[in-house]
Amino acid sequence: MGDLSQLFNPATIALLGASEAEGSLGAAALNNLLESRDRKVFPVNPKQKKIFGIPCYPNIADLPEKADLAVIGTPIPIVPGLVEECGRAGIREVIIFSAGFLETGEEGKGLLRDIDECRKRYGMRILGPNCLGFIRPGAGLRVSFLGSRPEPGKIAFITQSAAFGKTLLDWWIGAHIGFSIFVSL
Repeated sequence: MGDLSQLFNPATIALLGASEAEGSLGAAALNNLLESRDRKVFPVNPKQKKIFGIPCYPNIADLPEKADLAVIGTPIPIVPGLVEECGRAGIREVIIFSAGFLETGEEGKGLLRDIDECRKRYGMRILGPNCLGFIRPGAGLRVSFLGSRPEPGKIAFITQSAAFGKTLLDWWIGAHIGFSIFVSL
C-alpha cells in the first residue's frame, strides 16, 4: 500500500471543479479547503480567473507548483480526462467526489475503466468516485464538501457507503464523539 501521507496530509491541493456558486459542491469543497491549516490550495476551473478572490487556474498543467493531491468534483464525462491530466502532471493522489458512474450503466462502467487504466498507467492512488473525501479534525483538514465539523479524537472511521458514513458522522458529532480521521471510500 505504501506511504499514505501525501494522500492524507498533503501540503498542496488542487480542486478541479472549484466554484463560488452558492450551494455548489465546488464552492463547499473550496471553502473547506481554504480553512485548512498550512496548506496551499489551487482552484482549477477553465471558466474562472479568480474564485473567492484567489487565483484560479484553467487546468492542472498551469498550476504554479505540482499539487500533492488533486480533488475532482466535476460532471462525470470529463473525469477520466482530468485523471489523465493529473497523471501526466505527476500527481499520484486523487480524490473523486463525482457520482453517477455505475448508476448510468455501460457508459458509466466505461468511464470507470478509463479511470482505472489511468490509475495503473501512472501508479496513482484514487479515493472514490462517489465519495465524501476525508476529514482530519486534529490537523484542521477537511478534504470534503460536507459542512460537518467533527471534534478531534482517537477514532479512525472508514466507510464504503457515503450515505451511511454521513449519517453516522452526524450522529457522532451530536454525541460529541471525536475522530482522528473520517474517510469515505
